Amino acid sequence: MIEEITYQNKLLALIISDKFKKDGIHFFTPGELSQQLAYMHYQPGKVIPAHVHNEVHRDVFYTQEVLFIKKGKLRVDFYNEEREYLESKILETGDVILLITGGHGFEVIEELEMIEVKQGPYVGDRDKTRFEGINSDQAKVV
Repeated sequence: MIEEITYQNKLLALIISDKFKKDGIHFFTPGELSQQLAYMHYQPGKVIPAHVHNEVHRDVFYTQEVLFIKKGKLRVDFYNEEREYLESKILETGDVILLITGGHGFEVIEELEMIEVKQGPYVGDRDKTRFEGINSDQAKVV
């Protein structure tokens, strides 16, 4: 229900299946990642204390993004940092993925609605380097 995509001991992505369920709060990410991802499941009456977040300087060197699949199917193609294709995974309605390192590309398999969350501010063309990815025939879905 939680799948780690790794290459040479580097965490490329975390996929959380729609079927994941656990009481309380569960963090999927280690504290040092610049994007934190957690799941919460509480019963009625649970109080989460009011709070504000303090100003804390953080250095973020690479964009990490979270995709929430609201509807449809999406193939995610994973690449290492040298832009070499590794493997593909299929995400379905309700799944969540945190893209951490390496490269990635996508192909929509069924009509798709998704929400993307990533760090800002957005710096336009400086934010990413596009490269030629695989086509559907080359995908190795594992």
